[in-house]
Amino acid sequence: MPSITSSNQPRVSARPSGWPVRRTPQWLLLAGVLFLMAAVAVALVHRPSTAERATDMRGFLQEVTTDIQSCSGGVSESLTALREVQAEHFGNRTDVSDGISVASQGADNCAPANNELLDNLENYQVPESLDSFGLVRAVSHLVAWAAPDAQRVQTDVARLLSAATPQARSRAQAALNRDLTTLNTERAAIDAPISKAIKALHMHASPPGLAG
Repeated sequence: MPSITSSNQPRVSARPSGWPVRRTPQWLLLAGVLFLMAAVAVALVHRPSTAERATDMRGFLQEVTTDIQSCSGGVSESLTALREVQAEHFGNRTDVSDGISVASQGADNCAPANNELLDNLENYQVPESLDSFGLVRAVSHLVAWAAPDAQRVQTDVARLLSAATPQARSRAQAALNRDLTTLNTERAAIDAPISKAIKALHMHASPPGLAG
């Protein structure tokens, strides 16, 4: 029987199969780590100054005031129309009709779906420099002040002006009083953080004027 020699055994390649794998140079990894450390250090060290935050606060006030003023104006007009009709003891039918129209249109205008400015307010991003003042919640309360609170108040006004009997007027007046209380409570939740920020930044400014 012939002897088995090493030449009959299959040869195993010393080289790995496939494409060669390139290793990332250590200097490149080190550079990446140093870059990230520098970026974090800059972020931690740089804090906006009081003047920069005040500038952001002025921009905030301008934006939210512009967005809410048409809805707030409608509330003011609706309540003014109601007072004028009540002063006449509901005697002037033209004023009653006009008041109903003003209140109904005002309620529609306080819906974000019908008012582009309120839609903008829903999506408004408070500057990061003002995060500590809780203004994100203030914006949420401001949106709620418009819809549904201001809508309900103006709907109550329209119902009160439309009421045909003393009993119906009494029910509508009670609903209006209740919803006005809710509107004023919402305003307080809006004004508190905004006033705090204004005071902290030593600004001569005030929260958005809201009817009610």
